[in-house]
Amino acid sequence: MCGRYAVTTDPVRLAAEIGARNEVPDDDDPTPNYNIAPSTTVLTVVDRHEANDVHQPIDRRVRAMRWGLIPPWSTEPGSGPLLFNARAETAQTKPAFRAAAANKRCLFPMDGWYEWRTGPAGPDGRPVKTPFYMSARDGSRLYMAGLWGAWRSPQARAAGDDTAWISSATMLTTEAVGPHRQIHDRMPLIMPVEHWADWLDPDRPADPALLAPPDTVLAEAIDIREVSTLVNRVANNGPRLLEPIS
Repeated sequence: MCGRYAVTTDPVRLAAEIGARNEVPDDDDPTPNYNIAPSTTVLTVVDRHEANDVHQPIDRRVRAMRWGLIPPWSTEPGSGPLLFNARAETAQTKPAFRAAAANKRCLFPMDGWYEWRTGPAGPDGRPVKTPFYMSARDGSRLYMAGLWGAWRSPQARAAGDDTAWISSATMLTTEAVGPHRQIHDRMPLIMPVEHWADWLDPDRPADPALLAPPDTVLAEAIDIREVSTLVNRVANNGPRLLEPIS
């Protein structure tokens, strides 16, 4: 799974890096965050037709979305489970995710993510959980596969208010590969750049091969290091969270 991650770029720089259009309003611009938790506003990458017209060209956009997909049947955000992760193996068939899996797929850019390894019970009788930080060994940015949706309240629908949409997204996870199995049995689904166009294509379903776990070479290119338990509290933030524990 992935319940915390870090992003230190801004939407303008991110859009320039990947040749995308920045659609993040200034007042919704997420700040650099070393301890992103579900329900936070995060940066995502999508491919969409101009003006949602299928006859117009597709271009790439950077958008801000709520981390935690709001299902179409929700009466209000947060009224049900916080769907911040979805299993890649079942996302195309689960009712909460299958509509998004068909034509609303996205990417979560990140510097890296946190995962906790469960160990033996401590003095209090509860298992000790040790945090680790995973990031690309070459320092490059990572992009994880996700699904997104646009939701509006029943009241807004009844009133015909077409301005009250909330965009939200969930991150896909897959079976852990290689050394990641020593930390947790799940990991985010890494999406290599050569597969972005196919993954983000709004006109066709994703090739099932894109939902498979990453190959071992890709997984082994991720550095894994133990970090401080400071990350356990969402209120803690800053570069110190990434410092390795020797």
